[in-house]
Amino acid sequence: MKYLTFIRSSETHRHSGPPAALMEAMGPYIEKSFKDGTLVDTGGLLPSSEGFRVRLSNGKLSVIDGPFTESKEVIGGWAIIQASSKEEALRISTEFMELHRKHWPEFEGESEVRPMFDPGAMGK
Repeated sequence: MKYLTFIRSSETHRHSGPPAALMEAMGPYIEKSFKDGTLVDTGGLLPSSEGFRVRLSNGKLSVIDGPFTESKEVIGGWAIIQASSKEEALRISTEFMELHRKHWPEFEGESEVRPMFDPGAMGK
């Protein structure tokens, strides 16, 4: 099953960026994960000041430009992982957050992990 994971943290982490030690540690981890098939795709996001939201409310569309100051935390990066079980997805996500704990001790945030809808699995 595929899972979408994303890291949510304070916007301040987006402005300062991750330390070089974390980026260096993530390189081999990401390479290994692509090779063993547990990582399907990944990416990081720029600060919310670069983005916008399109909202539908009461039948009307509105556009809200960033930064999103009403948000305490923003999504900073994402990954699609392939895991055989919820437990394996938890292991993969925990390993990734462990890299943050070890190489960016002042980082505070969370990784949300959600199974992805698979229309081919319906009715099985």
